[in-house]
Amino acid sequence: MTFQERGRRDRGPKGRGLDDVALGEVRALLGSRARRRDLLIEFLHLIQDRYGHLSARHLRALAHELRLAQAEVYEVASFYDHFDVVKEGETPPAPLTIRVCDSVSCMLAGAESLVGALEKGADPAAVRVVRAPCMGRCAGAPAARIGDREVDHATADGLLALAKAGDTKVKVPDYTGLAAYRADGGYRLLEKVRAGAVKTEDLIATMQDAGLRGLGGAGFPAGKKWQFVRSYAGPRLMSINGDEGEPGTFKDRVYLERDPHRTLEGALIAAHAVEAERIYFYMRDEYPAVLAILRAEIAALEAAGLAAPGFIELRRGAGAYICGEESAMLESIEGKRGMPRHRPPYIAEVGLFGRPTLNHNVETLWWIRDIVEKGPAWFAGQGKPGHPGIRSWSVSGRVKNPGVKLAPAGVTVRELIEGYCGGMADGHSFKAYLPGGASGGILPASLGDIPLDFGGELAKHGAFVGSHAIVVFSDQDSAKAATLNLLKFFKHESCGQCTPCREGTGKMVALLQKDGALDEPALRDLEQVMRDASICGLGQAAPNPVNHLLTHFRKDL
Repeated sequence: MTFQERGRRDRGPKGRGLDDVALGEVRALLGSRARRRDLLIEFLHLIQDRYGHLSARHLRALAHELRLAQAEVYEVASFYDHFDVVKEGETPPAPLTIRVCDSVSCMLAGAESLVGALEKGADPAAVRVVRAPCMGRCAGAPAARIGDREVDHATADGLLALAKAGDTKVKVPDYTGLAAYRADGGYRLLEKVRAGAVKTEDLIATMQDAGLRGLGGAGFPAGKKWQFVRSYAGPRLMSINGDEGEPGTFKDRVYLERDPHRTLEGALIAAHAVEAERIYFYMRDEYPAVLAILRAEIAALEAAGLAAPGFIELRRGAGAYICGEESAMLESIEGKRGMPRHRPPYIAEVGLFGRPTLNHNVETLWWIRDIVEKGPAWFAGQGKPGHPGIRSWSVSGRVKNPGVKLAPAGVTVRELIEGYCGGMADGHSFKAYLPGGASGGILPASLGDIPLDFGGELAKHGAFVGSHAIVVFSDQDSAKAATLNLLKFFKHESCGQCTPCREGTGKMVALLQKDGALDEPALRDLEQVMRDASICGLGQAAPNPVNHLLTHFRKDL
């Protein structure tokens, strides 16, 4: 034995020792699945689902099985909120978790009281009560999730009764399945596209004439996106961004829970147009019912021969708002922490696994069939003058009838409240609104007649429509309290990659919470630094509510 060999032996194994029992358990869970690096998050879900947490011994075994460094597995597992990492000597969480949404719409509906009542009434050895960011059930605020069951208008008594009865499994709503969708003409357009009866160039022209844009936040024209991706040499891929995490947004969940094949057919048509070799459907873990629907309906597509086995690969998020940013989502699909990439290059050129990638939001794909079958003029004509298209508005807060409202692009919030939501809730007067979720800013009722659309007058006021999430506040609400809630969300959801966002969001929360008069010069300086130096839109847009608080709501300071 050489000196070097003896030295290595004396140092012993690097990191934690391998537990043979844990290794056997991990191998049993993974079964015959390929041991690929990009499946790391899927494998972490398998362990979390089976054992209720991620123990150190299981993480060590998974690292061994995937031939990864233990630190690499740990840093991914600890990045996502829905993974419970339990170190040696720590107590695992209670067997049942109740998550209570504490984002802005649920805050208005009494989330704080609900959390307090649950913490008082639940046995902590049996039930863990945790606060959670937006669950996409804002119309049913306060929202909660007990185990895998989603609950609207949650009460402490109701949740504790479900816990006692063990009624915690996913509850899938009635929806249009493959047979019913095909009976109504579904997938005929896809068949025409594949047969060459509808040319790709005509599809692109139709999308452009209709004015279809990305409806997840950025609003980039869909037809141009297809052209850009097609301009780069293949092989190409496609991703679907189902990480609908912007507070106040729930339209994609509603569409997928009602008519999932409209999105799936749109995705297959778009994939054909750019000659994508595979579709990766990234769906947020906060939607267990949608995940169950997609698993069933993708399998049905494969059985019917409409999609080759594995062509649509469903990937499950793990609780990270930042993965709504397209490049962070791609990092997550690759099995990594969801951290945004520096741009350029853009993902149309260098995207998933380094390939040109077409990325679309759920609702954007949902409209493709109707646009082609009914014509671009039909879609464009449903908007107001200068604002082509119809939009799905997620409306919540102090209105009588919250929900997803189909209304023209360019509609005003006042029109949405009065014409689509039945007016303000009883006893409430319109005071303010979020035009685009947490990041779109907060505007006063005096600016309630601005056309809501990408750019335009809304942008002149430092606001944007984003994911079309409208949260309405009344005279009984504090703009400062709402702003603090939004900034706490951004602080929690910052990925931590860049200092301006990581430290800036925390500092803004501290300044807003400080007793006495606000330090406005410090807030303004911090706002400018975050806008100028943050890597992605989270840090750049996080100061929007603070800017509007200082500009429009002086009485609430």
